[in-house]
Amino acid sequence: MADHVDEVLAQWSRQRPDLDTAPMAVLGRLSRLTQVVEARQRATFAAHDLDAASFDVLATLRRSDPPHELTPGRLAASSMVTSGAVTQRLDRLEARGLVRRRRGDVDTRTVLVSLTEAGRAAVEGVLPDHLATGRDLLGPLDDDQRAQLADLLRALLTAHEAAPDPDRTGAT
Repeated sequence: MADHVDEVLAQWSRQRPDLDTAPMAVLGRLSRLTQVVEARQRATFAAHDLDAASFDVLATLRRSDPPHELTPGRLAASSMVTSGAVTQRLDRLEARGLVRRRRGDVDTRTVLVSLTEAGRAAVEGVLPDHLATGRDLLGPLDDDQRAQLADLLRALLTAHEAAPDPDRTGAT
């Protein structure tokens, strides 16, 4: 079954037969699939009055070990966003009563973030629908195909996460 990427590859093959367009076969599909996944997840989160960034913070706190408290720095590392972005997310979530910030007991310079009961209820409420959305998105694949895809994506991701980032090292 042909898709849009197949059409793009055929066009490039006609126009530039001298180029190897094989990377587009994977990366073009990953890009288009990312758009589909993000749109479906946005709809799922919106049905629960959340967005992806809010869910990320709430879920990170919920899946952390009891007492389900993390520093903003640990939240930033878990979500791979800047500390400023985490601060904005926490401000919004705290204003909605979904998280609370408090000073550490031992070191009062430390800020700890935890879920409120409302925050826990919010993440517990959306999680089954979020997982159902994921199952629906992966529905065209059987169990073996899903496992194979997960393994291949893990291999690709770990290779790139382990490699130095040329933008940070100044390499060209």
